[in-house]
Parts: sequence; C-alpha cells; structure tokens
Amino acid sequence: MHFDVVVVGSGIAGLSFALRTAKFGHKVAIITKKERSDTNTNHAQGGIASVTSCADDFESHVRDTLVAGDGLCHEDVVREIVKSGPRQIKDLIAEGVEFTSLADGTPSLGQEGGHSQRRILHVKDYTGRAIEEALLKCVLISPNIELFEHHFAIDVIKQSRAKTLLENQNDRIVGVYVFDTRNNSVKTFTAPVVMLSTGGTGCVYLYTTNPSIATGDGIAMAYRAGAEVANLEFIQFHPTALYSRDGERFLISEAVRGEGAVLRNAAGEAFMEKYDKRRDLAPRDIVARAIDSEMKRLGSPHVWLDITGRPPEKLHARFPQIYEHCLSKGIDISKDYMPVVPAAHYMCGGVKTDLNGATRVAGLYACGETACTGLHGANRLASNSLLEAVSIASNASEAVHQYIKSSDLQCGGVPLWKDGDMRDSDERVILEHNMGELRRTMWDYVGIVRTTKRLERALNRLENLHREIDEYYWNFKVEPALIELRNEVLVAQLIVRSALARRESRGLHFIRDYPEKLPEARDTVLKREMF
Repeated sequence: MHFDVVVVGSGIAGLSFALRTAKFGHKVAIITKKERSDTNTNHAQGGIASVTSCADDFESHVRDTLVAGDGLCHEDVVREIVKSGPRQIKDLIAEGVEFTSLADGTPSLGQEGGHSQRRILHVKDYTGRAIEEALLKCVLISPNIELFEHHFAIDVIKQSRAKTLLENQNDRIVGVYVFDTRNNSVKTFTAPVVMLSTGGTGCVYLYTTNPSIATGDGIAMAYRAGAEVANLEFIQFHPTALYSRDGERFLISEAVRGEGAVLRNAAGEAFMEKYDKRRDLAPRDIVARAIDSEMKRLGSPHVWLDITGRPPEKLHARFPQIYEHCLSKGIDISKDYMPVVPAAHYMCGGVKTDLNGATRVAGLYACGETACTGLHGANRLASNSLLEAVSIASNASEAVHQYIKSSDLQCGGVPLWKDGDMRDSDERVILEHNMGELRRTMWDYVGIVRTTKRLERALNRLENLHREIDEYYWNFKVEPALIELRNEVLVAQLIVRSALARRESRGLHFIRDYPEKLPEARDTVLKREMF
C-alpha cells in the first residue's frame, strides 16, 4: 500500500489536512479505526470560535485565550491561530458547512465560558457533526484520497526499523503498520509522511464525554516513535455532563450557560458567584472545581443546571440535540433542572508540534486534539479547538508539500508485519479487567483535584499494568482491544508523570501539595529516552 501521505484519523483535523494536501496532487490515504464518522469532531456541540463580528476584534480573542490558558499559552501561536480564524471560516463555508444565521443573514454567534464577546459560530448544537458531514462529502469526491474504514494504526515505521538508514542520515518516517479489523490482518502502508489526528484521551478515564475511539492512540504512537509530548497533565473536565446512574455522560454544551443557564447546588442555590466574578461563564477549570467542591461539601452525586422558564420552542430550536436527549431521559429542560457532573473531556497537551504540525521526527506530523501547539496553555478556551484543527491542518498541508517536493523520500525495504508463531488470545477477560482497573485508577487518583500521594499510587498501579499488558502484547496476536489498551496504559503513565513533574497549581492541574502558582510558566515536555 503505497501513498505520499497517510492520515490517521477522520475528524476535522485529519479531513481538513487530507483535502488541502490532495489539492497539491499528492496521493493520500485516510485510515480510521471504526466508521468514518466515529470521531470526537462528530460529538462537538458548541461551535468554532472566530472573530467575525464588528463588535469583536482579534486582541479581545487573544486576551481571552491567554487568560483562560493561565499563563502557559504561547502568545505567538495564539495570535497566529486567532488571526487565521476568518479565513478558516470562509474555507469551511466553501466546503459546504452552513452555519446557523440570523434573519438578516449574519452569523448567529454564541457565547461560552471565558469569552468576553459572542464569537462562537455554530450549527445549532451539532456543529461538529455538520462540519464532519461536509468535509466527508468533499473527501469522497476527491480523486487523490482513499478512505480506509475499520483500519487501526498500530505503529509508525521509521527508516531505522526498515534498516535502510545510511550513515549521517536523519531517521525519518517511511510508513505505518495498520490492522484491518474486518479481515484480522496487518497491512503495511508505506509513505514518507504520516499525519496523526486521532483525537484525544478521554477514555483513559472512567467517565468521559468522549466517544469510545478516544484512547490516545496518536499520542502513544508518536511517543514510541521518539516524538516529544507536552503538557499532558492538563486534562479538561467538562463541567456539565448529564448525570446518569449507568455511567453514561452526555455532554451539555457550555453554550447552554452562554444562553443564561445557572448552576445550582443540591440545596437549589446558585453558587458560582462564590467562586468567580464571571459566575457561570467562568473558564472550565474554575467551574469544574467549583462543582466538585459543592458536590463534596453537600455530599451530593451531582449539581443542577437550570435553564427553566424559557419557551420550549426556543430551547428546541437552539439546542435540538440536547433538548431531545434530555426529554428521552424524562427531563423537560424548559421545566426541569438537569443533573450535571464534570467528566473527562479534552486533552490540552499532546504531541509537541510547531505551527506546521511538525514533530521532531522527520515526516511525522500531528494535528487537532492529538497535538500540543501551545494554543491552549493550561486550560483550553471553549471552541478554540476546532479553530486550531483547521488552522494547523492548513499550515501542515503546505509544509508537507514542500517536504515531499524538496527531498528524495524513497520508502523501499520496509519489512512486512510478522506475527510468527504467536497464538490467538484465549484470555480476553484479562483485557477487560485491565481496562477497567486503568480507568478507575485514573478517575480516582488523577482527577480534578490531585495530591502527590495519589499520583504516586496511580503511577505504581499503572506501571504494573503496563508490564502485564506489554507481555500480553508480545505473546498474542494483535486485536483492537489489545492495541487500545496498550496505548491507553502508556498515555495514562505519561499523564501521571507529567502531573508529578509540575509542582504548582495552574489551570486544569490543581494539586493540594503545591496550591500556589510558580512565577515562571514552563511546559512539561517528555520524550522516550527519559524513562
């Protein structure tokens, strides 16, 4: 399987990059481990942040991003991405995205926590799905793109592994091993460029708003290949996931609070004013900790989100997906409070890249939630993620074109995958047990409020799991559950190591042993040779 570029993941980042790269004439493969629309993008409700109103300006958007990021954002990156916003919105519209408009034809702009202006373009409350559908239509008619569903990337292949690395040459990417889940076979895709856009890491936690695909695959693959990862301790817990006893956590968009919803504790009291002057529109780290505090103070399993009193037809028009889902659970949001709790939502760190999506491994790129560009800092400003994805995807397509054009990037000599005499797994119950232990450990010890003791306990348990899973991996044939578990345990360890390395409380990382913020903000960067 020979391509110029292999894209791993089919969300907004991967699809945008593939479309732009294909326009240069390059042959592109998109591989996705489940159906093409099984992505984090498809679950994004709120929208995409961009300056499009005359009442708004770039400086305001930059300032809001820096404040939310709590001193850790890279200001040059923030400015570059914010200023690219109007151009990216124009491109999305050209690709078929129909953002919700007002009667006069101007965009209907929402407001979310941390934003000082209304600047969130949306398609009702299913923006991600609308963008995903529009981009997929463009991908399917592109003559230079081939889409492979039910293909699960195992690991990227470097020239040194192919044993074609000559003296004084820099090691670079030459392909990727991919498990075809329908045929139970491993394929070798050769390409001088691999783009990792596999989404986030929410599934390393017991409770998450993410779909089941969010197992940190891209971060794990990049780390094993020698790329740096940065700021993995900053896990954003979305403050308002719909509570249910069965563990399901349906996202209630921050846009609901942007339209006036109020958080109330178990006693029915509005409480956010005690924690921040911005009240219910404070950044997510502050709101999540406030909810956690109120739940613990009153011993309640959830708090309430109140948007009652609004006409049901208006709520249904603005939030059709949320309205219908709550109604299916017996909750009429125009009359009833919604029970909500925080849940793991977004990875603010990731594979360390520049503004072109490039890692320190030649030919290896990362984009979207998989990557860490420095935009989000210690806490992502709501709806900046989709903007970052399309902005970096656009930059990366041009950088990749120049990389391919300017170099002789032959990919011969790549060895085929060999299972050898390894037997099929006859103990799959172990996979399920280990997955449950991993996710419970992360939820109990590496959550919204942390301590050094809890983090050390978590790391000890994860290291034991890692040894057991690694032995299992090398003694049995690969299968999707094993590949995911291998990735999840590695990413979980990296999260805990990053958290232990940051001896301060900043943004999403709050640790009781170090409640103060250090005067100088620094990224936490890990690379494979460190451990």
